[in-house]
Amino acid sequence: MSRQPVFDRHYDAIVVGARVAGSATAMLLARQGLKVLAVDRQAYGSDTLSTHALMRGAVAQLSRWGLLAEIVAAGTPPIRRTTFHYGDETIAIDIKPDSSIDALYAPRRTVLDRVLVDGARAAGARVEHGMAVTGLTVAPDGRVTGATVRDRHGTVHGIAADLVIGADGRHSAVAGFVGARNYRQSKHRAAAVYGFFAGLENQGFRWFYRPGVSAGVIPTNDGASCIVASLPPERFGREIAGGPEAVFTTILAETSPELATEIAGAMRHGSFHGFPGEPGYFRRSFGSGWALVGDAGYFKDPLTAHGITDAFRDAELLARAVADGGTQAFRRYQTERDTLSVDLFATTAAIASFAWDMDMIKQHHRRLNQAMKTENAALAALTAPVALAA
Repeated sequence: MSRQPVFDRHYDAIVVGARVAGSATAMLLARQGLKVLAVDRQAYGSDTLSTHALMRGAVAQLSRWGLLAEIVAAGTPPIRRTTFHYGDETIAIDIKPDSSIDALYAPRRTVLDRVLVDGARAAGARVEHGMAVTGLTVAPDGRVTGATVRDRHGTVHGIAADLVIGADGRHSAVAGFVGARNYRQSKHRAAAVYGFFAGLENQGFRWFYRPGVSAGVIPTNDGASCIVASLPPERFGREIAGGPEAVFTTILAETSPELATEIAGAMRHGSFHGFPGEPGYFRRSFGSGWALVGDAGYFKDPLTAHGITDAFRDAELLARAVADGGTQAFRRYQTERDTLSVDLFATTAAIASFAWDMDMIKQHHRRLNQAMKTENAALAALTAPVALAA
């Protein structure tokens, strides 16, 4: 039987959520010399909804953080080509190696989240799973001064901190407690059904598009590929009554009969997972004694498979703001995040609308590629912040 945890009276930062955004933020803050506690509701290394794909910026950050070798050692297959299928037209693009990376990767979250949590712990952060934040403590002047946390035994602990960071996803409890508002929201969202299939050849990322539908193949760990079938949410709502497998089979056959035939002889791992879609948003992400990172502060449709890359980028931007200190630094964090995200956000929303033909979707992808290049250049220009004084 596990022992009831005992916490220190005060931490420099409490990070609520220990997935990709939270554990990366906790690790970077601990490396700066802060005393950090990260808590998460779920079990260590548990799976979660994800597209798995890491874009160039995210892979470069993992390399810079010294964690990429562990992702590779876990048997994560290298991605060296991306192929776009626009109806019957095929465009293949090789991944160009640079000084820090020679491939992209798409690790299962059971792999990636463990590596990040282990990295946070190695940096000196305390990470506790099976714990839920039940509220925040607030000083008379309105500053957040800590959090109340319920452990797996049901005991509630009051823990003081200079900063509480919400990294707890789209339905962030921290955002709710502080009343963080959305100041921009997308009009479009895509629904999806995905599953894992073993035995497919690793041909890199493969994306398929036909009017009103799309699909993707993402090679990941254990010889499996995550295959995603996407469709408008209205259609998903009409057809999901027949079960997610029926939706998946129908959409895949419409998008690519060749891919449907290819997976007919593959072995499925686990069950199908459905996602009805949620609107993207920008949310106010800082205030007196609190901040938000990852999906808690900014979310865009998963259709372009850029969410983990967003999370890593914003973890680093927030860690730098904490190192600099002061309201202006946190305001700069939000502004930098928004500046790097606005084109990605708008283009992703346009793709999620399904209001495109083959020429239009190519244009959207060209804009997306340019926005990613801008983001990569900004990330490459970052240098490690100076560790804070003890």
